[in-house]
Amino acid sequence: MRAIAILWVMLWHIHWVLHPGILTGIGNYGWMGVDVFFVLSGYLIGSQLLRPYPRDSRPSLSGFYMRRAFRVLPAYLTVLLLYFIGIREAPRLSPVWQFLTFTENYRIDYAHDQAFSHIWSLCVEEHFYLVLPLLVLLLMRKPSFGKAVSVILGILVFGIAVRCWIYLHQLLPLMDADNDLFPLGYIEKIYFPTHTRLDGLLVGVTLAVIKTFRPLWWQRALSHGYATLTSGLCLCGWAMWLFRDRLSFQGAVAGFPLLALGLGLLLVSCVSPSSPLSRVRGFGVIATLAYSLYLTHKEILHLVHEHLPRLVEDGGWLALLIYFASSFIVAAILYVVVERPFLRLRERLSSRKTALAQQAASS
Repeated sequence: MRAIAILWVMLWHIHWVLHPGILTGIGNYGWMGVDVFFVLSGYLIGSQLLRPYPRDSRPSLSGFYMRRAFRVLPAYLTVLLLYFIGIREAPRLSPVWQFLTFTENYRIDYAHDQAFSHIWSLCVEEHFYLVLPLLVLLLMRKPSFGKAVSVILGILVFGIAVRCWIYLHQLLPLMDADNDLFPLGYIEKIYFPTHTRLDGLLVGVTLAVIKTFRPLWWQRALSHGYATLTSGLCLCGWAMWLFRDRLSFQGAVAGFPLLALGLGLLLVSCVSPSSPLSRVRGFGVIATLAYSLYLTHKEILHLVHEHLPRLVEDGGWLALLIYFASSFIVAAILYVVVERPFLRLRERLSSRKTALAQQAASS
């Protein structure tokens, strides 16, 4: 799913420079790849934070934040430096402090500062990393089934309500005043902000809660791999139908939770032994490079278009191949030179910390 997510996102950014008919249909929905990342992140991070509780333990906040910092920051800061040196896909860039504080998704002036704008989704992830551990510690002081359901439904209803209010009271007046301002308003007020994009993260965390505290429910879901696959595809198809006009009211209000729920069911199907998705192989390298690809692919798209115009000017299949191949080469370099060494350093530090803790406990 991680591999499909990054390929879909890349196709979303690339298909605009391709000849009409070159993967146009699937490319038009490539922005949904970000929602795949959100569901995966909610599930994986939620599972990581909740895993200690059945053993009467608690997650280490310092350990969690350390691991996230080593995972995210080295490659991100490296690419950010390249952007401010001048290697970017658009002329103007937001102030550096917005990138360093992960507030770009709230502070961006999208009409003018479009370089590195895709980092909005990393901002959402960072806010999630910051808040979820604290929320888990708070709720697990006196855990209850009713409290968990109330929080999950509350966040879901909040997202639907706030998007509905923004659309009706802030975006529709823009359409009446100046139709050109409406798409910008949608991007800045609904698509980018963290509080309007919690659906995928919420579904992922809910799956992690079920897996951790309701193992019988989880095993029952895993035993119905074909059912979760079919229902997930149906819900995703329904969401795509709502988003046939990407800026529509029904998509903004109901499309995001439907899409998140459908992707959540597909995730369950992926880990179900009875599902055909669990037997799919060959995506490991793409998944490994997903983060480096995410950070760099828009830069590379611009550089290829600028320096190899004769090879890509027709926007055909050769152009698509060149764009993807170039992106993978650069992502592999970033992964080998920056991302992997820091991941290895993280594991060494974690192992040392665990050894010291065990030594202290034994003494």
